[in-house]
Amino acid sequence: MSGFHEVLFPARLALGATGGPQRQTEVITLASGRELRNATWAESRRRWTLGSAIDNLAALQVLLSFFEARQGRLFGFRFRDPLDYSSASAGSMISSVDQMIGIGDGSTTEFQLAKDYGGVSRRIRKPVIGTVQVAVSGAQPVPDWSADAATGLISFSEAPPVGAEISAGFEFDCPVRFDSDRLEGVVEAFGAGRVVSVDLVELSGV
Repeated sequence: MSGFHEVLFPARLALGATGGPQRQTEVITLASGRELRNATWAESRRRWTLGSAIDNLAALQVLLSFFEARQGRLFGFRFRDPLDYSSASAGSMISSVDQMIGIGDGSTTEFQLAKDYGGVSRRIRKPVIGTVQVAVSGAQPVPDWSADAATGLISFSEAPPVGAEISAGFEFDCPVRFDSDRLEGVVEAFGAGRVVSVDLVELSGV
């Protein structure tokens, strides 16, 4: 049975990763030359290719062990996207008012962490606990709240009042899996090894 391991892919092996978000759009060109475009995915899906940092036998063995523990594509894991891992803008410190995650209605006690990209919202399900900050109508500290590292849900013991703006700041990981059940490594000399490439793909709904 497939599942998810709450472990982080070794940061050292992720250096030099190439990739980012991917969307799928169906494009139909009419006889008039006009286009009809339809998004077939509701959300983007991220992919990365690794390999440049895995340039010695020690790194290759670390990757091999991690790959075997995940049983290839079977179990997902956390990956820290070097380009996008914080609620704050580049070069800025995390703040409890970075991202709006909801409006209080007097009864709701759970709010999903999310990040806004110019009007497009991305659900954040794998926050880094210890980095999460929360504010209610811009005020801190907020008593009796908790963050779930596995789901990205913020829970309050008492529902925020009607009209209160719930905001948060955080670092986060991306849930991914290996995109192949095969790992190809090359030992080129004594103590020297590398992989041809390692592909990771984002998991949705995890």
